[in-house]
Amino acid sequence: MLSLAHLDRPFDYLVDEKTDADAQPGVRVRVRFSGRLVDGFLLERRESSDHGGQLAWLDRVVSPERVLTDDVAGVCRAVAQRYAGTVPDVLRLAVPPRHARVEKEAVCAGPVPPVQAPDLVGWSPYTAGESFIRATVDGRHPRAVWQVLPGDDWAQRIAELVTAVAASGKGAIVVVPDQRDLDRLGTACEPLLGDRCVMLAAGLGPTARYRRWLSVLRGQGCVVIGTRSAMFAPVADLALTVVFDDGDSSLQEPRTPYPHPREVAVLRAHAADAALLIGGYARTAEAQALVESGWAHDLVAPRETVRAAAPRIEGVADDDRRLGGDPLARSARIPSTAFDAARTSLAAGSAVLFSVPRRGYLPSVACARCRAHARCRQCGGPLSMNDRGDMSCRWCGRPELRFVCPACGGKAVRALMIGDKRTAEELGRAFPGVPVVTSGGDKIVDEIPAGPRVVVATPGAAPRAPDGYGSAILLDTWAQLDREDLRAGEDAIRMWMGVASLVRAKGDGGRVVIVADAAGPAVQALISWNPVGFAAADLAQRDELGFPPAVTMASVDGPGPAITAFVEMLDLPAGAETLGPVPLPAGARRPAGMDADGDVERLLLRAPRSVGRQLADALRAGQTVRHARHDDTAGIRVQIDPPTIG
Repeated sequence: MLSLAHLDRPFDYLVDEKTDADAQPGVRVRVRFSGRLVDGFLLERRESSDHGGQLAWLDRVVSPERVLTDDVAGVCRAVAQRYAGTVPDVLRLAVPPRHARVEKEAVCAGPVPPVQAPDLVGWSPYTAGESFIRATVDGRHPRAVWQVLPGDDWAQRIAELVTAVAASGKGAIVVVPDQRDLDRLGTACEPLLGDRCVMLAAGLGPTARYRRWLSVLRGQGCVVIGTRSAMFAPVADLALTVVFDDGDSSLQEPRTPYPHPREVAVLRAHAADAALLIGGYARTAEAQALVESGWAHDLVAPRETVRAAAPRIEGVADDDRRLGGDPLARSARIPSTAFDAARTSLAAGSAVLFSVPRRGYLPSVACARCRAHARCRQCGGPLSMNDRGDMSCRWCGRPELRFVCPACGGKAVRALMIGDKRTAEELGRAFPGVPVVTSGGDKIVDEIPAGPRVVVATPGAAPRAPDGYGSAILLDTWAQLDREDLRAGEDAIRMWMGVASLVRAKGDGGRVVIVADAAGPAVQALISWNPVGFAAADLAQRDELGFPPAVTMASVDGPGPAITAFVEMLDLPAGAETLGPVPLPAGARRPAGMDADGDVERLLLRAPRSVGRQLADALRAGQTVRHARHDDTAGIRVQIDPPTIG
């Protein structure tokens, strides 16, 4: 397969008698192209060719296994067009590398045991929840955005849904952000589906993953659960695609053409006439756009049901005056209201969760005199401090042995942010005799035993408590809201609601204290548990300002002269405009092949949604011309819907 845009099309080859039987559509082949042997897939057999010149012979069939099905090939073409990429690049995401020994393993013989229809009472609190499942099973391909109730077991609900689909003899695909979510979903699916459920994830290793992928191709599994690329799994008679927590950054594909599983699920559901479900405790602007366009419907619970399931949530300003009356609260740097909530829960024998945005000891420090952020002399990255008082750069790791502030000459630093280790240290002093558990980074705890204990966790790493937490405290929320990012509020809501969903309902004494200004829209959305309203307001604001998903936006990253020359050759659709170039935003990955020390700029292209496909076609045509001219040494990266735009 050749990823060059000007070669992204089928090529005709002759098939001899020796390979005729094995040369069937979907098999892997080797062909000679421009004097060298390359890998490829056989797409179809024809009696004749439209090519006027002399045809070369197929070199060999690598394997008679038909690994590329017609529906997966169609989805790959649609994804390549949607993201201005090439089909070979998408095929590398969709079809795993071959392992010959695995292909030679015998297919399990014997009849496949039928799947029993599950009890769907867990879906009854959601308006139209059971009717959505009936419509899916009946093949009426409904599409919905699901707002999970606080405290509800999302993994169990999805397991019941896909089991109902499997019991009807059809297939389903579920994509979740990471291995931790996948393990939880697998635990819920295994008792209901057994071997009919196949888990696909990169962490399995190439051999085990290919074995499981082949079992799906050969019809041994009808339900696939996995991470990003599982959305391309060759499930037969596909009736449902599910993406859970689509706002999680783990779902951002780092490989070209950078397709998001949510958009792949939309394309695949459309092509297969399958149902679609996008779910989560919070809601992204992209999911809300699907609802407001009428393409998908809300799948939510009534407000009274939401209020009954949610914990009591209150916002408390981070004001030092509120710490003064309680020395223990001051030592733990939390307002007395939040401290009282924690103390009450511990006294009642419940666990308390403290959520902090960063791991480490002091992940961010500033000059003690002028408050300027302490930065690395080498790369300009933020300096952090460990528990021994040693400072180093969070980006390049270079130690800072003698800090001198370039602004005022000060030599002392103060903490801007407290990490999970320092927080755990302070809380250990504030709650003597209470066990303290930390979870984050490479040390994540999945579940804690019953009983009183203090848990300090970073976002997404909080362990589950057997009966839910008695209370949760959200600290240093400014670090999540003050980011210069279009998705700062959306990401904050998603992380906060993920934490609050682990706390008991208000009727059972559950309480969440968020240390933030309660007047902010994101904090108000959490207090009222109204992610739909926040997403609708966010989408309306983006529409007014011309930001995705209200518009289609593409980024072109690379050296300034190269990206300017590339954009000048594009035949942009009506209404499209260029923004920039500007320096590459902080947090965005550098284009592959770019010199690590070279300057990288970004130029944005913005067009109305109605001409989004034409913009992708124009970018694809520009790449074709550029590659045909062999003008691809500058390391340009083209990306539709970049996760970071400024």
